Amino acid sequence: MPLRALIFDVDGTLADTERDAHRVAFNRAFAEMGLPFRWDVPTYGHYLKVTGGKERLRAFLNDHPQLPQLSDADIASIHRQKTRHYVEMMNAGLLPLRPGVERLLNAARDHGLLLAIATTTTPANVESLLKSTLGAEAPQRFHTIGAGDVVPHKKPAPDIYTHVLGQLGLSAADCLAIEDSANGLQSACGAGLATVITQTEYTQGQDFSAALRVLDHLGEKASPAQVLQGRSAGERVIVDIPTLREWWAESREH
Repeated sequence: MPLRALIFDVDGTLADTERDAHRVAFNRAFAEMGLPFRWDVPTYGHYLKVTGGKERLRAFLNDHPQLPQLSDADIASIHRQKTRHYVEMMNAGLLPLRPGVERLLNAARDHGLLLAIATTTTPANVESLLKSTLGAEAPQRFHTIGAGDVVPHKKPAPDIYTHVLGQLGLSAADCLAIEDSANGLQSACGAGLATVITQTEYTQGQDFSAALRVLDHLGEKASPAQVLQGRSAGERVIVDIPTLREWWAESREH
């Protein structure tokens, strides 16, 4: 059977949203609520090991008992405010897609592959990012968008990928996942998916030993990606559909 679908993570994979978008939006929400803390770049990077914004804030508060301890309802309210700030930033066009993402999405469409999204971020965040970077009809490019609280357990649990595979009507062997983090890799592999990693500033150095390849990005003609781990480590590549099919076929040899 041929490769039939690509399943993308969002934050860190489609766009490098964490440091300069989600973190900033959280801090704006904290200020609005009069909370006596903000997240600097290293602190936010530390708590990215916790997937889900509400869960991330709860973990931070649990580690800092001297700070105001918020109820679940308070945290949900802050998260809604944070989402509003994030969407406003996306609507203003403040964040581009990572190198090679739009090119690969277009190539997948031209090759007849299905596209899907598997993410722990909220549907509103996904929609605003897609529309701000790819146009108003961008969400319709994707056969399935699995996002937010649609499953009970977030990454690194495999639930979101299992959900998306069910929506696609495909087996894991028919698909390839593209992720940026160890949590995402564990989630995709747990659902049986071969996975390519495009690491970010926040995720470099994580354990990607289960990935088919680890890259710094997907590559453009003027700026090819570097393969950081895997069989072709050290090579410079522009990741296209034939390349992904070759890597995917390797996963079926084992």
